[in-house]
Amino acid sequence: MDQRILFSQAPYPNVRSITMETFNMATATLTSKGQITIPVQVRTALGLETGDRVEFVEMEDGKFSIIAASKTVHDLKGLIRKPAQAISIEDMNRAIAAQGAKAR
Repeated sequence: MDQRILFSQAPYPNVRSITMETFNMATATLTSKGQITIPVQVRTALGLETGDRVEFVEMEDGKFSIIAASKTVHDLKGLIRKPAQAISIEDMNRAIAAQGAKAR
């Protein structure tokens, strides 16, 4: 099912140019046990497989975002680059204490 939403980049949307964007909308039905089957296009887009977990994050009143929670800590390896210079625990503790003293 396609859902058409109008977007305007001008202050007078009824007078100026209006662009149309098309969004695909997937629907699911809630069972009496409170369960839903996530539509295949959503599962594919999120990379979900059988047994994966999802998180429902409240974005604003009445709206939620579904996020795949199937990643492990090991999957995060390489996400943040290594520092150019190694820092000791003592140096970290000194930096934390200095910032804490500034905050007071």
